[in-house]
Amino acid sequence: MRHTALLVIALTTLVAAIAPPAGADPLRGDWQPVYHPRLEIRRAAGPIVVDGRLDDAGWRGAAVARNFAEHNPGDQTRPAVDTEVWIAYDDEHLYVAWLCEDDPAEVRGYLCERDNIFSGDYVALNLDTYGDGTHAYEIVTNPCGVPGDLLYSSMNGEDMSYDMIFETAAAITGDGWVAEMAIPFESLRFPRREEQVWRVDFWRNRPRESRYQYSWAAYDRDEACWPCQWGTLTGIRGVEPGGGFELLPSVVAYQSGSLGEDGEFRNDEVDGDLSLGLSWDVSSELSVEGTINPDFSQVESDAAQIDVNSTFALFYPEKRPFFQEGSDLFDTYISAVYTRSINDPSVAGKLTWRRGSNSLALLSAYDEHSVIILPFEEESRFLENGRSASNILRYRRDLGEQSHVGLVATDRRFDGGGAGTLAGLDAQFRLSSKDKIELQALVSHTAEVDNLVLADSAFNTMRFADGEHTAGLDGERFTGHALNVEIERDARDYWAGIEYLELSPTFRADNGFEPSNNKRQLEGRLGVIKRFDEESVLENMSADVNGTRKWNFDGVRKDEWLIASGEIHFRAAQTGIHSYYMRSNERYRGIDFDDIWLAHTCFSTKPSGRLHFGANVNYGHRIARRELVMGKETSFGGWADIRPVDRLLVSFSYSRLYSDDLDTGERLFAQSVFRSTVSVQVNREFSARLVTQYNDRFDTWDVDPLLTYRINSLTVFYIGSTHTYRDLELDPDGREGWTLADRQFFLKLQYLFRI
Repeated sequence: MRHTALLVIALTTLVAAIAPPAGADPLRGDWQPVYHPRLEIRRAAGPIVVDGRLDDAGWRGAAVARNFAEHNPGDQTRPAVDTEVWIAYDDEHLYVAWLCEDDPAEVRGYLCERDNIFSGDYVALNLDTYGDGTHAYEIVTNPCGVPGDLLYSSMNGEDMSYDMIFETAAAITGDGWVAEMAIPFESLRFPRREEQVWRVDFWRNRPRESRYQYSWAAYDRDEACWPCQWGTLTGIRGVEPGGGFELLPSVVAYQSGSLGEDGEFRNDEVDGDLSLGLSWDVSSELSVEGTINPDFSQVESDAAQIDVNSTFALFYPEKRPFFQEGSDLFDTYISAVYTRSINDPSVAGKLTWRRGSNSLALLSAYDEHSVIILPFEEESRFLENGRSASNILRYRRDLGEQSHVGLVATDRRFDGGGAGTLAGLDAQFRLSSKDKIELQALVSHTAEVDNLVLADSAFNTMRFADGEHTAGLDGERFTGHALNVEIERDARDYWAGIEYLELSPTFRADNGFEPSNNKRQLEGRLGVIKRFDEESVLENMSADVNGTRKWNFDGVRKDEWLIASGEIHFRAAQTGIHSYYMRSNERYRGIDFDDIWLAHTCFSTKPSGRLHFGANVNYGHRIARRELVMGKETSFGGWADIRPVDRLLVSFSYSRLYSDDLDTGERLFAQSVFRSTVSVQVNREFSARLVTQYNDRFDTWDVDPLLTYRINSLTVFYIGSTHTYRDLELDPDGREGWTLADRQFFLKLQYLFRI
C-alpha cells in the first residue's frame, strides 16, 4: 500500500498548498448576500396568461425577489448578471415570472423533450411546502419554455423521474430572457390551513465557461441541509391543496415478429390492449392510485452494460411512470424495494398518506411473470418464475429538519407456493449542521419456491450458510438479517464518513435489489476541497481517500482496498479531470489474489452549448472471474453530445473492455458497447428519436425509431418500432451476416382527464 499512501500525501499537500489570491471582490460594493430571506406575496391584481410576455394586469403589484447570490463557483458573491422574480397567486394557481439579464447571444436555450433541459440555461422554483427540509418540489423551465421537474428528498437527493402538471412559457429578449410558470395548487401537496408558510428558493443556472449558479437565498457551505437554508414565503391564503379525480386511459397496439429456427421470419397477429389508471385525492392528506391491465412497456430501451466479467445481476433504473411516481417514499439505505422486481403486473394499486410529520405508502401488485434474484457471496442468479402477488408498506415519521424514523415491510407470494417477506426499521438523525447518522436493520424470511427445473443441476447442488442449504429452489425455509450504520460529516472544506454494512448468508430482499450477501464490510473515507476565486484558472481542486475491508460470516477476509483520488475543475469550458489509483487484495473462489491494482483517468469538457464530450481509460491487474486467473485489464470509452442546431441533438457513447492473461498473454475476454441517439424536436409537442445500439458480446444491433406527440407529462402519443439484428455465422439457408432476428411495431395513446 506504500504507493497509495504516497499518492494520498501528494494530493493532499498539493490541494492544501494552493490558496486563493487575497483581495476584495470588485463586484461586491455595497451588495450583501441575504441568508434566510422572507417574502410576503398577495393575490394577482387581474388575470395572468402564461405566454412569456409579462404584460398582464395580474403582474401589477406582484411581490418581487431580488438580490441573488452566486453560490457556485463563487461563495455568496454578487452575480455578473441580475435576476428578478415576480410571484403572485389566485384561487387555482401559483404564478412565477423570471427576468434574467444576459447577453441574448450567449443564452443557451434549446427546444427539446421535457426534462432534457438541464445542460443549458434554466430557472427553478424550489418549494418545501411542509417546511421540514425532508421533501421539496423543483419546478423548472428553460429559455424555450420547455418544462422540467424533480422531487427532492433528504434521504436520496433529487429524483428526476418525478412529473408534475404545470404551465410554462419563455422568450429570449434584447436584455436576456424571461419565463413564466403557473403551478396548479391541485398539483401540490401542502397542509390544509388558512395561511401557507413555505420554504422557497428561486434558482438560476447559467452555464458558460463555468456552471454559474445563482439563488435568492444565500448558502452557508458549513450547512449540509439544502432546504434548511431557503427563504420563507408567506401570504398565500384561502387555497386548497390537490384534490379530485384523475383518469388516465390508454390504448396500445402492437405486432411482433421473430426469426424461427428454420430461418424464416414470421410476424404475429396484430394485437392490442386497453388499460385504465385512476388517481383519487381523497383529501389533502390521502391519495389513492390504481391501474387495471396496465401497459408497463418501456418506450426508452435500457442502455446496454458491459457485463462480460461480472458475476452479479445488473441494476437498471425504473422508467415506468406508475412506479416512478412517489418512488422516493420507498427508498432506503439497503435496497429493500426495487420496483422492477414487479416485472409484468396485470393490476396494481398505491396509497399514500401524509399528516403533519407522518407519511405512509402502500403498493400492491399482481405480477404475471415474476423474476427472482438469488444472492450469494460471490455471485447471483436471475431466474424467471410464474405469477406472484407483492405488497410493500412504508411508514416514516419526521423528527425535525432532516431527521426521521421509518418502517419498511415487503411480502411477495407465488402462486403454487413460495414467499419472501422482509421487515425493518431505519432512521436518520441530524446531529449538527455538518453531521448526521444513518441506521437501518432488516429481517427477512424466505420460503423458497419448490421448482428445481428453474436452474441447472450444477447450480442446484451448490450449498451456502455453512452447507445448511442448497442453492436450488427446493422449498427450503430460512431467516436472515441486514444491518447498516453510517456516520457522515459534510463541511465547507472537507468531508468524512465511516460505514458498517452486514448481510447474513440467508438474507434476501425478494422485492428489493441486493445481489450479494454473506458479507461484513467496514468503510472509511476522508476528502478535502480547495476553491479558488475568479482570478485563478482553476475553479476547485479536491482529493479523497477510501479504505474498505470486507469479510464473510466465517471471519474469512474476502476483499480489502485502498483508493486515493483527485479531481481538478478548470474555469475554462467547464472542464474537469478525475483520476484515482486503487490497491486491493481479494479472496475469490478460494484463491488469494494479491497485488490487484487499477489506475483510472477521465475528463469532460463543454467548450460551447453545442458540444459536450468526455473520455475515460482504466488499466490494471484485475481478476478474470470466469477463468480464475489474474488478467491485465484495459477499458476505455468516450461520449459526446453534439447540437448542430437548436432542435437537433446527437449523442453517442462507446465503451470497450478486454483482459489478457498476466502470465501467458492470452486474450481472456473482451466486450464493446456502442450507443447513439439522434433526437429532433419539431416543436414543444412533437419530437422524433432514433436509438442505435451495438453489443458485440451477443453480436446484436438494436435500432429503435420513435415518434412522440406530448401535450403534458401524461397526455402523450407514441408510435415506433424495435429491431434486433444478429450476426448469424450460418443460418439454415446457408446465409451469413446480419439478419433481422426480432421486430416489434407499436403505438400508444394515453390521455389525462382531471375531474
